[in-house]
Amino acid sequence: MAHLSPVDYATASPEIRAEHDRELALRGRMTNMKRILLNSPAAHRIYAEWFTLRDLLRPTLDDRAIWLFSKAISETMRAEIPVTFFRRALIDNGLDPEAIEPTADEALLIAFGKAVAADANAVTVETWTNLKARFDETLLVNLTAFAGIMVATCVFTNAVKVDLDPELEAYRGFSPSPLLGEGGSAP
Repeated sequence: MAHLSPVDYATASPEIRAEHDRELALRGRMTNMKRILLNSPAAHRIYAEWFTLRDLLRPTLDDRAIWLFSKAISETMRAEIPVTFFRRALIDNGLDPEAIEPTADEALLIAFGKAVAADANAVTVETWTNLKARFDETLLVNLTAFAGIMVATCVFTNAVKVDLDPELEAYRGFSPSPLLGEGGSAP
């Protein structure tokens, strides 16, 4: 059970209701994480910038690359909700999350995402050299900022113990337990 409560629309302030309504108009749904974040409309708007940065990545990176990058960050941080969210995106698009053969660009993004999530101070010069050989600096700024919001999302869902959204239950395949190996299976 989550440590913080989701907003109750019926008793929420006009500011919270307006932010709730704006989110529904923009994205058509309200997740458990968003319902909790709405206790602070400013915090909700900051985390929602994930979508802005994602859209800035899209002219160069396709959804699959973005999902794999995000999933790598989420798995490294053992964040069940984001991992399950990206598993759903992959599965609903006909992909098996455990059997994907990443392209060279996707493998580079996955390595970068894992490094940022594990220890942002330890991203290697080789990784940066490879990223700069493939992408321009504007994309790399947006990609790194996007990674930061993914890390923040993982921190928030883990620290608050946000409940898994019921519609994600069928896409589970990951356990955040540190006793389990990669992908949620026992070592």
